[in-house]
Amino acid sequence: MTINPSADRWVGRSVPRVEDAALLTGRARFIDDLPTATNTLDAAIVRSPHAHAEIRRVDVDAALASEGVVAVVTGDDVKRLTRSMTVGVKANVECWPIATDRVRYVGEPVAIVLATDRYLAEDAAERVGVDYDILPAVVDPVAALGDEAPVLHPSLGSNLINERRFSYGDPDNAFAAAPHRIGVDIAYPRNSCTPIETYGVVAHYDPGEDAYEILANFQGPFSIHAVVARALKVPGNRMRLKTPPSSGGSYGIKQGVFPYMILMGVAARIAGRPVKWIEDRIEHLAASVSATNRATKLEAAVEADGRITALAWDQIEDCGAHLRAPEPATLYRMHGNMTGAYAIANVSIRNRIVLTNKTPTGLNRGFGGPQVYYPLERLMQTIARTLKLDPIEVIRRNLVPSDAFPYRTATGALLDSGDYGTALGRAIAEGGYAALVERRKTARAEGRVYGIGLAAAVEPSVSNMGYITTVLTPEEREKAGPKNGAQATATVAVDPLGSVSVKVASVPQGQGHRTVLAQVVADALGLDPGSVSVIADVDTGRDAWSIASGNYSSRFAPAVAGAAKLAADRLREKLKHVAAGQLNTVPDDIAFEGGRIASRANPDNSVSFSRVAAAAHWAPGTLPEVVDQTIRETVFWTPDELAAPNADDEINSSLCHGFIFDFCGVEIDASTGETRIDRYVTMHDCGTILHPAMVEGQVRGGFAHAVGAALLEEYAYGADGSFQSGTLADYLIPTVMEVPEPVILHHETPSPFTPLGAKGVGEGNCMSTPVCIANAIADAIDAESVTLPLTPSKILGLIAGEEPQAKNPPRKIEPAGPSGQRKLTGEGAAEVAATREEVWKMLLDPQTLDAIIPGSHGVRRISDTHFAADVTLGVGPVKGRYKADIELFDLDEPNAVTLRGKTVGALGFGEGEGRITLTDIGSGRTRIAYTYEAGVGGKVASVGGRLLDGAARVVIGQFFKALANHAGGGASGAGFLARLKALVGGGS
Repeated sequence: MTINPSADRWVGRSVPRVEDAALLTGRARFIDDLPTATNTLDAAIVRSPHAHAEIRRVDVDAALASEGVVAVVTGDDVKRLTRSMTVGVKANVECWPIATDRVRYVGEPVAIVLATDRYLAEDAAERVGVDYDILPAVVDPVAALGDEAPVLHPSLGSNLINERRFSYGDPDNAFAAAPHRIGVDIAYPRNSCTPIETYGVVAHYDPGEDAYEILANFQGPFSIHAVVARALKVPGNRMRLKTPPSSGGSYGIKQGVFPYMILMGVAARIAGRPVKWIEDRIEHLAASVSATNRATKLEAAVEADGRITALAWDQIEDCGAHLRAPEPATLYRMHGNMTGAYAIANVSIRNRIVLTNKTPTGLNRGFGGPQVYYPLERLMQTIARTLKLDPIEVIRRNLVPSDAFPYRTATGALLDSGDYGTALGRAIAEGGYAALVERRKTARAEGRVYGIGLAAAVEPSVSNMGYITTVLTPEEREKAGPKNGAQATATVAVDPLGSVSVKVASVPQGQGHRTVLAQVVADALGLDPGSVSVIADVDTGRDAWSIASGNYSSRFAPAVAGAAKLAADRLREKLKHVAAGQLNTVPDDIAFEGGRIASRANPDNSVSFSRVAAAAHWAPGTLPEVVDQTIRETVFWTPDELAAPNADDEINSSLCHGFIFDFCGVEIDASTGETRIDRYVTMHDCGTILHPAMVEGQVRGGFAHAVGAALLEEYAYGADGSFQSGTLADYLIPTVMEVPEPVILHHETPSPFTPLGAKGVGEGNCMSTPVCIANAIADAIDAESVTLPLTPSKILGLIAGEEPQAKNPPRKIEPAGPSGQRKLTGEGAAEVAATREEVWKMLLDPQTLDAIIPGSHGVRRISDTHFAADVTLGVGPVKGRYKADIELFDLDEPNAVTLRGKTVGALGFGEGEGRITLTDIGSGRTRIAYTYEAGVGGKVASVGGRLLDGAARVVIGQFFKALANHAGGGASGAGFLARLKALVGGGS
């Protein structure tokens, strides 16, 4: 055996991923693939179609009488068996995982139906009757602060749940002395993540132990375990939380599954049987958590050369209907990094957190970074534009100097390492910036619309668990006690045959945990990674874990893999003593390589690793006195650099700080407004790179997410809070056609604060890319202000400006329903083989209507001109049962009639009005002409407009075909009555 201390290490090499064999062949075990007990019930959730309404009554009798139904859980049940979830700030407000007194967003759970299979549960859910008293809604965070805004939580008294002001340095004097005060006003929209796998929960309740066991594809942080246990009224050791071996992506959003963990635990307790719930895609889009939207005013005190001496932040954070843990984390995660990559000594911050009639918010890839860097980097370009300076020079002049690290920011972050100026210079040179400038010059000379954008960002990783307490005043923090740290846990163990296993409390969602951890441990013990087995699912009843455990804030490489290295190093040191005794040498002479342990001085004096490692099992009496045992080592690691916020509200929010510098060129089609990313260059400093191919994969994934945020993705709400982007036909995500090949560059400055020198890399482009693309578009069209997402229609509006008012504008048709409902209007005609009198009688006859209305379960006559109907109709994935109420007025028998209708169902609601005219065209035939206006809301309104219109044509066609057949034949066409009863009812 030859000992080579400089032999290649596994860390830093792109070895094949061990996870991929199962993932690519369909053998990975996701939550919906795992076996359940034979008596497990399936759950379906009844959700609110309204954004804001009082709940008068929930009628579950019909659902309970349905086939296969075992129980129906309501808000009253949940309040009886649980306590309000912990809220992140001190406020007089309750937060339940289900609506109790009122609903506050479209999609909020109102009831849970438990049945022997999902199909029966879904059918029965449509039979749950909920009587709502609709209230005004508010969706804009600035408007939510107004005196006239509807208040979501009467106990709170307003929609402002928290406000704090901060001052660092001397911003007032800096602004007074500066020759320029330059600012931006930003409205950052809501967007979210769309992992392949949605939420999933399987819950058991043991009445003898009063204990819960919950399997969920929850990602962490495991501080939420305490929130769930407290809500379920049990100690933490009686709330066992497990995760499946595989998770189909998360990007932060699976933190938001925890309210459903509480609900399914309660459901299992009430039913006396295990309960399983798998979220569907429409539920996920409409009702799972999203990133916060934020209104920001940012001003800078600027010198003539573009140097910034002070920043003034005013941020209004929209956390939706409830402030659920860990919120307002999105707002405060970046608190130490409010100066970005720049050396700015003076900062003031005003933070306001408001509630609106939208889904509660939570973790989302980039987690607070996009909302900060969009205004900050738009400000940098605005400064360059205002002062007529080169934007690169404005960035360069403000960067933290290379000799300043570790650098303490004004707000308290400790930037661990970096060489920002050199990284920027390398990106400019190696990324071809000069050539891109020439390309822009040529394009513009040819009359094409072309622009260049830049962005610099610091990417924080390994969040300090105490940063969230910055939302409290120093006095409140002192009373509550300090909170800080980022504890990571890892266990490295050997079995009786000397095989090595690794266990970490981090839930993988595609990051390659098993591959990288095997590399790290193999290096420490001189093994091949294939001989190291890694277990990465979490079981709080079995594993070593802490409240910081989980997979979030890009903590895997710096913290989790670092903890595994420390555990392996400890095991290695003990094995040195054991091997030294077996080889008759001293521990310092011992080397590990190639699966053997040998003397450095005499490499032929060696023994296999497995023989030494197994000694603790087979011959514990032979262990040296200095070695207690060598079977396993568990490390709980937390860095000293992560302290609690101090009395001056300074906080090192994260341990590690990577650096990103991006630039891109975009070309815009002046006719369509479509943006094409011509070239994108991204430079990263993520410290020591553990696996180059996976780092590149993380960069590419973050970049793809960011392209969607920049150009396509937005959670859209009507003025009444109706959700209008509830399918992937409306919430557009990027495909390979929209995502170009980025040029990825690296500049490594290892972190002195992590065991492996690694920093996070998975979130960076979600922070830098949206604003980089926006800056390029603003440059291309010479716009002062641009708002995401920059869709073609929005860009065309910026290019063309406001359209001139027409001399004779067309009559504006107002929506038939409340403001904000999805509007449906139209007109048309059809012919039937019947006289006007016959058609008139048909339209007023309940039996005829029941026969020809698609999906009808019966039409009842309340009076000669008043009918009630029960129908089941669907649009694509949305199918539901609705109660319709139709009135006829302005009757001109047999020539014309006006109909007005309202419908309500579990999946939607609506109202509308239309006029039907009957004209005799001879030969016993009648022409039916109609016009209508209608509005739909609720879950069905989230279905795309194109899908609504397409389904409408189908339903209308079915109605008139049936009418024609009933009348004795004739041309099929379209008709308002079906439209009113189907479309307005939410069926299309």
